[in-house]
Amino acid sequence: MAKNQSETPDAAPETPQGAAPATDQPATSAEGRRAREGKGKDAKAGAAAPTPPAPETAGVAPAAGAQPAATPAAAGDGAPPAANKKGKRPGKAPPRGKKSRNQLKNIHQKLAKEGQVPLKRAIALLKQIKRAKFDETVEVHMALGIDPTQSDQMIRGSVALPHGVGKAVRVLVFAQGDNVARAKEAGADYAGSDELIKRIQSEGWLEFDVALATQDMMGQVSRLGKVLGPRGLMPTPKAGTVITAGNDVATVVREFKAGKVEYRSDKGGNVHAGLGKLSFDDDKLAANITTFVEQIRAVKPSGVKGNYVKSITVKGTMTPGVLVTM
Repeated sequence: MAKNQSETPDAAPETPQGAAPATDQPATSAEGRRAREGKGKDAKAGAAAPTPPAPETAGVAPAAGAQPAATPAAAGDGAPPAANKKGKRPGKAPPRGKKSRNQLKNIHQKLAKEGQVPLKRAIALLKQIKRAKFDETVEVHMALGIDPTQSDQMIRGSVALPHGVGKAVRVLVFAQGDNVARAKEAGADYAGSDELIKRIQSEGWLEFDVALATQDMMGQVSRLGKVLGPRGLMPTPKAGTVITAGNDVATVVREFKAGKVEYRSDKGGNVHAGLGKLSFDDDKLAANITTFVEQIRAVKPSGVKGNYVKSITVKGTMTPGVLVTM
């Protein structure tokens, strides 16, 4: 009896009806091997296949008026500019050092205590607070009580300064006939007619600071309006850059070479001009500024009511402004 029990294999445990067979038992038959191979192929195919869309959105068109989902911004679209090797970003000024900040703070406090000062005192203050190593330009900024939306209240013209602006002015003259020779004798850097117009049109040549034109040349010069107009170089009678029949070409050229300054009110009703250098004597700077301010007062439009000159500020290229009483 014992011998029969040892030779008889162990009976497999009974599986309840309807239950799945245990998965931890190894399959020894050929059918089991084929099943394992089939599962491996299905797993590989599933990994390579793309993920189907979510059941909530698959095959559903977006609603009318709905905005598409936000997508990541492309490189450079709305992102801040990349920093260079030194860690600086283009278009952003580097932070000032502690010494520079304290120096500017002291300057502003000093000017605040001074308030509005006479012209001679303002020029002396500009020379005291000068920090730049180059010869700065002295600028005048006037806030006017004009309405810039009204064409009859626009301020525009030119004024000859008694002591010039302290820099060489390149003058171009559109003229023909004997006026070309007169302009060159008076000191014009360039003078001519068709050849200069063609050069500006074809090459975009603009190596001059002031453009003058005789009255008989304005028909041809008007073709350059799109090139010269946006740069403030277009000759106009209001600015005094159109030489009429009653004016001498040589006299007008000498005035602009000596430092005749053009002015024009901006959209905010302000007038700006550079009237010399900080290296000028105080008396010369005062004479230039006084001449300019008196010219602006002289061209007051008739439609302006109330206070015409609201404020006058003088400053250097790199200095804060000083309020002036004149």
